[in-house]
Amino acid sequence: MDRLVYLYLASILAGFAMAFVPTSSLITEPIADFFDIVGGVVILVFSLALVHLGLKALFTKHFN
Repeated sequence: MDRLVYLYLASILAGFAMAFVPTSSLITEPIADFFDIVGGVVILVFSLALVHLGLKALFTKHFN
């Protein structure tokens, strides 16, 4: 379970890295905008997954 949490945290950090990619001669503005959107979706999805795991752990310990 702990490995899954660390994987989700690493995915959130990767999403932040994708969201803040600067433009250059290799990465143009449309590509950077695409990375912004994908990075935001990755951050949102894995943050919700972490909240789900936390709530599941909280309620299973509470009702057992």
